[in-house]
Amino acid sequence: MKRLHVHVSVDNLAKSIDFYSAMFATAPTVSKADYAKWMLEDPRMNFAISQRGVEAGLNHLGIQVESADELAEMHHRLQELASNLTEETGAACCYAKSDKYWVNDPQGIAWETFHTLDTIPVFGSHQEASPTASDCCIPMAKLDNASPCCVPTGKSKTTGVCC
Repeated sequence: MKRLHVHVSVDNLAKSIDFYSAMFATAPTVSKADYAKWMLEDPRMNFAISQRGVEAGLNHLGIQVESADELAEMHHRLQELASNLTEETGAACCYAKSDKYWVNDPQGIAWETFHTLDTIPVFGSHQEASPTASDCCIPMAKLDNASPCCVPTGKSKTTGVCC
């Protein structure tokens, strides 16, 4: 069964955790110094927030699948929809190791389809002493020097890295 994934970048993690915990009537499933996640059943959603030096607002949307077969089925759908598909195998991101595919919708919103394989102790494979915008998990293509993160380009295939 698939689960909707929403990731929002926030300015104040503690305040946002309080807000979303009250809205969802439950504490986060995962809570770190720079990240929190709620694995909700009603609505069935993986809702994540992070404070990592990226502009506040919608970071990306996604669909979390429960098996490699479901991921393969989603991969087939995405290949038919878009040519800007980016594949990541064994990606270390958001305190998890996952296989995933990225695509942009017609408005440029990044969509992640992923199968989580395991948890990991760091946000991503390029972990530094303190989190920075370079620790984003969306495959990046710099639009300009002022923008630390943007959406997938579909031109590269990465293996085992967040960014």
